[in-house]
Amino acid sequence: MLRIYRTEEDGRLTKLKKNKILPMTWCSLVNPNEEELLQVSTVLHVDYDLLSNSLDADERSRIEQEKNSLAIIINLPLLDDEGNFDTLPCGLVITPKNFITICARDNRVMNSFNRSTAKTFDTRDRARFMLNILYKCTQFYLKYLNIINKRTDELEYALRKTTSNKELFQLMEIQKSMVYFTTALKDNHLVLLKLLRLMRTPAVAKLAGFGNDDADLLDDVIIENKQAIEMVDMHRSILEGMMDGFASIINNNVNLVMKFLAAITIILSIPTMLASFWGMNVPVAFAGDPNGFWLVMGISAIATVMTIIYFRRKGMF
Repeated sequence: MLRIYRTEEDGRLTKLKKNKILPMTWCSLVNPNEEELLQVSTVLHVDYDLLSNSLDADERSRIEQEKNSLAIIINLPLLDDEGNFDTLPCGLVITPKNFITICARDNRVMNSFNRSTAKTFDTRDRARFMLNILYKCTQFYLKYLNIINKRTDELEYALRKTTSNKELFQLMEIQKSMVYFTTALKDNHLVLLKLLRLMRTPAVAKLAGFGNDDADLLDDVIIENKQAIEMVDMHRSILEGMMDGFASIINNNVNLVMKFLAAITIILSIPTMLASFWGMNVPVAFAGDPNGFWLVMGISAIATVMTIIYFRRKGMF
């Protein structure tokens, strides 16, 4: 889908028709078809492969500088409808008079730039708009990491009561999400550092319109991204420790159950063994005694109780 926006003089964000790619507009491509990609590539003189690469789910973060464009591919944090976390490549392209964003699907980062938040960005200031998106991306990483932290605490509390497979599978999903976040944040960090170097060059500064204040904003983005990297490393270490700890607890619980069952088996085998001895078809003690049955039962009870006392002292149950 191709949507074209323009910031008016009064700060309002207006949506234009698809066939009107005017100067100083924002072309938002979300899961576009080939026709829309060709239209934007032809009208704005942007490499078609660069636009299509942004739709690849496995695309790594990088920055490319050409004569008439500055393109950045970053990985945005993603929270799907099922509550799972992932990352999504997103292309940000600055041309001499336009700004292009391209993603394979809708996401909360890009959707936060809309008419209700139009006062916080300007499609005519392409460099500042790009930096605002980068800053919003790092903020969402921090936000999702806080959600992951709270969810991990809830699962830990639930696992203290019962070690069910459901909670363990959820912890595994979170652990997988942390791997995605770690890789994406570190790749984004390299792109941000390279952008900081490029924005000081005359060619890029002229093409994108970077100003002195933009360098300060990019520094803030880099600092936020570093904080996100530190948080994800910390949460990942805590999560790995939790998984190892719960694995040890589960193994210990299995050992306790097996020890208890072994003790019960031995205790129950005592009356069974005595009953087998006195049930033989040969002369046995107490065979002619009218109280022989109760004597055998008494011996079995005494032997069983003594075994139970012994096992309890040994901590078998």
